[in-house]
Amino acid sequence: MSPIHYTIAPKHLAAHLFEVTVSMDQPDPSGQRFMLPTWIPGSYMIREFARHIITLTATCGGAPVAIHKMDKTTWLCAPCAANAGPLILCYEVYAWDLSVRAAHLDETHGFFNGTSVFLLPEGVGNRETPCTITISAPAAWRIATSLSKTPELAGIPEHFALKAPARSGSQKSSHHYFYASNYDELIDHPVEMGTFTHATFEACGITHHIAITGKHRADMTRLCADYRRICEAQIRLFEPTSHLAPFREYWFLIMVVSDGFGGLEHRSSTALLVGRDDLPFAHVPSMTSGYRKVLSLTSHEYFHSWNVKRIKPAGFIHYDLLNENYTRQLWFFEGFTDYYDDLMLVRAGLITPLEYLEVEAENMGRVLSQSARLKQSVADSSFDTWIKYYRQDENAPNAIVSYYQKGAMVGMAFDLTIRQRTDGAKSLDDVMRALWNAYGKVNIGVPEFAIETIVETVTGLDLKAFFAEAVYGTRDIAFAPLFSYVGIDMSMRVPGMGTGTGAIVGTSKTTDPFPPSLGARIGADANGDAKLTQVFDGGAAQEAGLSAGDTIIAIDGLRVTGHTIDRRIKSYTADSTIEFIAFRRDEMMRFNVTLQAQPASVCVLTTRDTPPEAKLQRDKWLGF
Repeated sequence: MSPIHYTIAPKHLAAHLFEVTVSMDQPDPSGQRFMLPTWIPGSYMIREFARHIITLTATCGGAPVAIHKMDKTTWLCAPCAANAGPLILCYEVYAWDLSVRAAHLDETHGFFNGTSVFLLPEGVGNRETPCTITISAPAAWRIATSLSKTPELAGIPEHFALKAPARSGSQKSSHHYFYASNYDELIDHPVEMGTFTHATFEACGITHHIAITGKHRADMTRLCADYRRICEAQIRLFEPTSHLAPFREYWFLIMVVSDGFGGLEHRSSTALLVGRDDLPFAHVPSMTSGYRKVLSLTSHEYFHSWNVKRIKPAGFIHYDLLNENYTRQLWFFEGFTDYYDDLMLVRAGLITPLEYLEVEAENMGRVLSQSARLKQSVADSSFDTWIKYYRQDENAPNAIVSYYQKGAMVGMAFDLTIRQRTDGAKSLDDVMRALWNAYGKVNIGVPEFAIETIVETVTGLDLKAFFAEAVYGTRDIAFAPLFSYVGIDMSMRVPGMGTGTGAIVGTSKTTDPFPPSLGARIGADANGDAKLTQVFDGGAAQEAGLSAGDTIIAIDGLRVTGHTIDRRIKSYTADSTIEFIAFRRDEMMRFNVTLQAQPASVCVLTTRDTPPEAKLQRDKWLGF
């Protein structure tokens, strides 16, 4: 079967329009159907990318072909006359989503994921058919992608290679040629085009690229060195002997903005969105909290090169690109990746063990302070991600447990349990390598509940009760004895409580009196008024009848704003009953609120060096 041919080029930068063509030599003689994915693997929500297609026309042998839209994301072309020539669709895609998930285009750069721009011809064998791609861009722009390059015009029909989509302005274009073995490979290599900063480094003999788009003053030397340490630590985790990576090269496509954060993994690259001031500066040699977050995000997405891109749920081997792909295993594929991302930073020597424990304490405090953890298991959270995790509302802390954050806690609990019960002979690292060898290397999907079996096979432990409680149940995990094994004491304290020497906490170490709790999150609206954004289960606000969305205008007869309400509440003591005046919609309402004592929501992890064996096991766990 002849390859399917694609072109893509910026058509109108100011209008944020890409022009795309797809050409096939052997369309279905009864009429060819085309579809665009409704979601992008790695981001589990139906996003309806077809809504960004503006115009669409088709020709066959140069003659117009009628097109009928069948549903929200599928088109049917009328049959082509016999031997009339290739069927070519030409369409415009609106690209103004500045995220890692879709497409973005303006005068400064272009970025796209294949799921947002490349229509798939439906039919037997078309999804497995090789694809050739011509990317056209302004001559001054470069292309950054992990797509396989092809020799100029190699295997590309003349009518396809020489037709560059028209583009606004008079600037000349350059053409770049790529190849994908099938459609799934085509959509798993995002593309950045523009005048980005480019740097390379070697990790275990593999070339890694960093392409940074946007104005920045990053210390590229330090960034490359730190990235190299992360990459080598992870390659050696999965391949401790051969140090072989599962890709021939790797690209970090980084878009810097004033305030942003996110990442999306791909088989040989990742797209990252970060704040420009979170990148490292040459004159700031210390590890800032912002840069640590960038390194953690980088570590997370790179770890996905193994865990989820190659070790993946059985249902993800052949994605259904139109509908939800359900699994109860995201607590492992996302949660355990979340556990390893910061663990790899300490093992790579980029953060200290105490800094690592501070990060973990913050995460544990967030999870343990939300009532949702007692209502939804991480397995159920994984299954419901399509309708809950990516569509959070004001009630999320009361209804949704994060399979990322609690999944990371489960990963830590499994690791420490295995280490404790095997006296340090086995660890979660051994489980990850076993999954890599049994499933990832040979492209076999992990069946539902198979993780339980392989964990017990690798460790020799009966962990059924632990899985039932930590993964499929909602009870809090008993961390205290697990931490004790590695010389760590855990406690929960009130926010603001002094912590003492050596304690690692996720909040400031002030010794001010404990303020009372309203049991709600408060923000300032566009007018500066105090607006309840979230109301927590069992808190003072909920008990009094206040709801998310209410605007508080006065407390005890005195006007408050979004900037003064916290100070006013702090002037009272717990158990004080005071009048709140609020607007719900346009109706003024009065509530008698009895403030509560602050709950113990801050997790504190304190290290100790006794007995010596505990410190030895902690150093072994953290890679020191």
